[in-house]
Parts: sequence; C-alpha cells; structure tokens
Amino acid sequence: MLDPKAIITIDGPSGAGKSTISRGLAAKLHFTYLDTGAMYRAVGLALAQQGVDLADTPALTQCLAKIELTLVPNGDDDVRVLLGGEDISQAIRTPEMGMVASRVSANPLVREKLTALQRQLGEAGGIVAEGRDMGTVVFPKAACKFFLNASAEERARRRQAQLAEKGQTVDYQEILDQISKRDYDDSRRALAPLKPAPDVILVDSSSMGPEAVIDYMLASIAKSAR
Repeated sequence: MLDPKAIITIDGPSGAGKSTISRGLAAKLHFTYLDTGAMYRAVGLALAQQGVDLADTPALTQCLAKIELTLVPNGDDDVRVLLGGEDISQAIRTPEMGMVASRVSANPLVREKLTALQRQLGEAGGIVAEGRDMGTVVFPKAACKFFLNASAEERARRRQAQLAEKGQTVDYQEILDQISKRDYDDSRRALAPLKPAPDVILVDSSSMGPEAVIDYMLASIAKSAR
C-alpha cells in the first residue's frame, strides 16, 4: 500500500505531457499536484516585469527576496499561480514564457530559492511533483520516480493543438524549433541538467494517451509499494 505521505516525481522535457499526467495521477492518488514548471515561469515573468537581468546578481538577489509566489488548488486538479497576489496562470502559459523559464532555471540563485520552496511544499508529503530535476535534485528519495518523454515532433503537434484550443495560431515548425532548443539547453546546462534519475521508470508517451500513461504509472506505483 502506498504511503499517503509519499512523494511521486515526474520529470521530462517540455511538451511531454507532464502537467496533464501529473494532475491526473494526483487526482487518482488523492495527492496534491506540485507544478514546479509554473514556478520557474512565474519567476521569469517577475524578472521580465521588473527588467532584472540574470547577470545582475545584486538586482536578482533583491528581486528574488521580494517575490511572493503561491500555488492555489483550482478545484479541477489544476493550480492557479499567484505572483504577489495577482493571478498569472494564463500569462505564463505561452511558448515564449517556456523559453524564459528555461533560461531562468539555469541560474543558481533562482534554483536555490525555488528548490527550497519546493522542498518546503513537499514536507507534508502526498504530492506528485513534476519538473526537470524533481527525482534527481529536489526529491532524490521520492517513493517512485518517472521520466516522461515523447518524440519532439509529437510534442510539437500536441502543443500546437493545445494552443489552437485557446484560440492561438502558432506555426508548427516554430514550436518544434523551440522545443528542440529547449531540450538542448535543459539537458546541457551545468546546474541540475535534465536527465533521468538512476532509479527512474522511463515512460514514452509518443503513442499513448493520458489515461494509458496514468494507468501504467499507477500499476508501477502499486508494484513498487508491495
């Protein structure tokens, strides 16, 4: 039986479906969904709004110290992201903010602040944490770790469809180029690079729907909890 205070991590590249799968898995387990990607996007937005350069260490340190970031359950297994009390949930969900998050997440000061906050949020356990270094850095002792992937082409197709549902028209090749660049940057950065943990369970969702992925993960969790 799975410990109700267990931590489940889901890492993987941009567009692999981590958010959708993490929300669904958390709902099945009656756990809390920890959207760490949204946290980095929120910090990126805050820095952009205040015109803070990542290379300006004093200004960056001052800005990070003042950031008030809150994740609020939204009632539908999703979370709202508040920055200083302002709901920025929609503002941070653009491809451009994804690229900003990738740059921001490579900064040691940003990672130090958010890693500490993520661990604090995980102290009570009972969470599904998704990101890029959840199983390798933030929660290395998690009960069960997954690395969710899909081909770059499939991830670009999904992202284009997702944006189309929101009324946004984005060129497929542009999205594919952004995803490829982010994969390259995230996997080669010196600090907490994107990579599977040694004890991770690899899941390729290229030809799997969300429910199939969630069912596979639930079966893997049940097996590991025996």
